[in-house]
Amino acid sequence: MAAAALAGSLLGSLFLGPLTDKLGRQPMLIADVILFVVATAGTALAWNLASLLVFRVLVGVAIGADYPISVAYIVENVPTRHRDQLVIGAFSFQAVGALLGALVGVAILYGFSVGYPGDEQIAIDYAWRWMLGVGVVLALGVALARIAVSLESPAYLLAQGDYEGASTMASELLGEPIVLGPDPTSSDNQPKPRYRDLFAPIYRRKMLLAAVPWCLQDISTYGVGIFTPVILGVLVFSGSSDLVAQTLTSAKGSALVDIFLIVGFLLAVLLVKRLGPIALQIVGFLGMALGLGLLAASAGLPAESRAAMGLIFGGFFLFNLLMNAGPNATTFLLSGAVFPAAIRASGAGLAAAIAKAGAVLGTFGLPVLQQALGLAPTLGLLAVLCGGAALVTFVYRREASQLRLSDDGAIADSPEVSA
Repeated sequence: MAAAALAGSLLGSLFLGPLTDKLGRQPMLIADVILFVVATAGTALAWNLASLLVFRVLVGVAIGADYPISVAYIVENVPTRHRDQLVIGAFSFQAVGALLGALVGVAILYGFSVGYPGDEQIAIDYAWRWMLGVGVVLALGVALARIAVSLESPAYLLAQGDYEGASTMASELLGEPIVLGPDPTSSDNQPKPRYRDLFAPIYRRKMLLAAVPWCLQDISTYGVGIFTPVILGVLVFSGSSDLVAQTLTSAKGSALVDIFLIVGFLLAVLLVKRLGPIALQIVGFLGMALGLGLLAASAGLPAESRAAMGLIFGGFFLFNLLMNAGPNATTFLLSGAVFPAAIRASGAGLAAAIAKAGAVLGTFGLPVLQQALGLAPTLGLLAVLCGGAALVTFVYRREASQLRLSDDGAIADSPEVSA
């Protein structure tokens, strides 16, 4: 069930990213959020296991599609000198959502424990429906906000050769008359990049930088993140036999850990302009590896000892803090920044799809590995993957160094990827 939405997100990123390069950013933003509202409502009202799985997959499709759609739209509509900070700032609201989700879980479980004391089955049957229903209400607000925005990306229209439309949208965006035309430095005979070019040598190294570290990160992020309550329950709260009480306590622990997600994103916004996304990503991966190492070390200590508690919460805090201060923010940014406008959503979507394959592997594989190897070796293996992601980022770092600012403040990639 946990992997269903992630499998859907892989499909959404893979197929709806290229569609965004064909149909436009703004229409896909609206279509995507409508799908999310309908699918989320379906999960809350699901009538059997099969229907719940189907709607969970569709929720994932909408979430997966939002990666390439959003990053392309944001990258192309913010001032380049503040691009890194603004893209990460927008993406950081997922951390607010994670914390809100944990708090909603705590509130609903507490409400059921007070309203139906001693009746565990009522909570098992209905609490999850209330949790998913809250998502419908919040998604409706996002849908209304997106429908109210009618601005298409000028960079996308330029890539399509619609100079009049690009001029109109740029004038609306900047609040002054703007006239845009063909790039005088590019040849009219130069073919426009297409999806298959993502696999050509000219973009292959960029794709490796955008996709491989993101994939390795998601194996750890989703494996540890989705099962944070479970891991906390195994490591800390295993003494309770009351399912609802144990779940409630674990949810509170998850909410506490999620606070560091927000702090991590704030650090990313503050540091990305000074250090650059590549340095942040490398440091973040190394910090994640260290946090996982602390968690692995705690498994060898008595669960309720002070030393074990310190390692457990210290490991979770370090993992979440450095993850969001680094890779969880920078991988999203790089996926939209290293590709030209004509295939930006396609490139970002393919990178996100590869990442979500890692997410599915982490979500589905972590419990299996935990059963087969034990918790400590499993966490140690995830730490090794984070170290490998840092190495890949370092090896392919030159692909990001080609990004520079032009004199007028617009984005200007290397000549072969000029938007």
